[in-house]
Amino acid sequence: MTDQTLTVRDNRTGEEYELEITDGTVRAADLGKIGKTDDEPGLAVYDPGFTNTASTRSAVTYIDGEKGILEYRGYPIEQLAEHSTYLEVAYLLIHGELPTKEQHDQWVHEITFHTFVHENLKSLMQGFRYDAHPMGMLLSGVGALSTFYPEARAITDEQVRHEQIVRMIAKMPTLGAWSFRHAQGKPYIYPDNDLTYTENFLSMLFKMSEQKYDPDPRLSKALEVLFILHADHEQNCSTNAVRSVGSSQVDPYSAVSAGIAALYGPLHGGANEAVLRMLKRIGSKDKVPEFIEGVKNGDERLMGFGHRVYKNYDPRAKIIKKAVDDVFEVTGVNPLLEIAQELEKIALEDEYFVQRKLYPNVDFYSGLIYEALQFPPEMFTVLFAIPRTSGWLAQWVELVDDKEQKIARPKQIYTGGRGLDFVPAAQRWA
Repeated sequence: MTDQTLTVRDNRTGEEYELEITDGTVRAADLGKIGKTDDEPGLAVYDPGFTNTASTRSAVTYIDGEKGILEYRGYPIEQLAEHSTYLEVAYLLIHGELPTKEQHDQWVHEITFHTFVHENLKSLMQGFRYDAHPMGMLLSGVGALSTFYPEARAITDEQVRHEQIVRMIAKMPTLGAWSFRHAQGKPYIYPDNDLTYTENFLSMLFKMSEQKYDPDPRLSKALEVLFILHADHEQNCSTNAVRSVGSSQVDPYSAVSAGIAALYGPLHGGANEAVLRMLKRIGSKDKVPEFIEGVKNGDERLMGFGHRVYKNYDPRAKIIKKAVDDVFEVTGVNPLLEIAQELEKIALEDEYFVQRKLYPNVDFYSGLIYEALQFPPEMFTVLFAIPRTSGWLAQWVELVDDKEQKIARPKQIYTGGRGLDFVPAAQRWA
């Protein structure tokens, strides 16, 4: 008998059960044996929002929320953001190890080669209303890709799977940029495969009449860092959506569309927009103390602080603070920055926030950068979805290869009526 067990006594029956503990968890199936009879089901776990439920074993991303640690495949996010590129990080997430020079060059070549999309897909996007939300357009565009590549349904074929992964990472910036141009009534810009991944994205976003778009290296570097920071974040809402839909063995385009749909929601992808609204409402640096008091009294909400996982300073927020300076050096300082810095300074020193472990998260500064780059707030989640695609796909591949996984089918606790007698409409309405 190992000491890695949990003894549970069912006071309803007086019976005791020995449950094995593995990696700090007990299996739900073992709990299901407690109290199980021919007439009654066993014990189940009620956990809305999966706040304390592990649905998978994953080797993609490690988070220690208490210590503020984030690692992709074991590599600290700080090192990756400083020394790597987004495409190298995407390779790492999906393949589980850093590429050799040959693997890296082939990977970059394949993705660069697949940046163009079918002209029919362009026609689809042009058919949206002039004021269509960019996320709705991106969601539809990625879902439509499954009809252009029907072979994508062969998810157990590694070569077919690889082709779809390359296509999706390559085409996401194209679809994202076109959704941005569409809202402005500007012509769509085709990819320029002489540029890097982030440079090409900037070109498709902002190129006008010039023969060749020449992006500022400080902006492309800042975008590269933001893409790396958003590439994956363990089992969040959108990743869970990708895994849940993917568990039906659907093609990866459809599974990733589910992730985009989840990210579309304000509780997941809209936090940095909420930060901007908060800073604008505060108005000036001298009004920050008054706002802080409003937060303490319950009259105001402090956005961009705290995180469901991190109980320390979000490591991504520290990195973004460095990128802010580079971006503002090019675009000019956003007047909201002074308010944000003062808000952070006071909040980090105030015992009220320290006791509650409310530290700045990744959304606190990212919105300022996006606004400085002249993105409207509705584009923020698109800028989140493009880099997160590599993380979603890494999680999807892991799901497909995991022999323990089954189609997602959670239990429920039924609270409705039972055994009611139906009365025909003619009698009910008489």
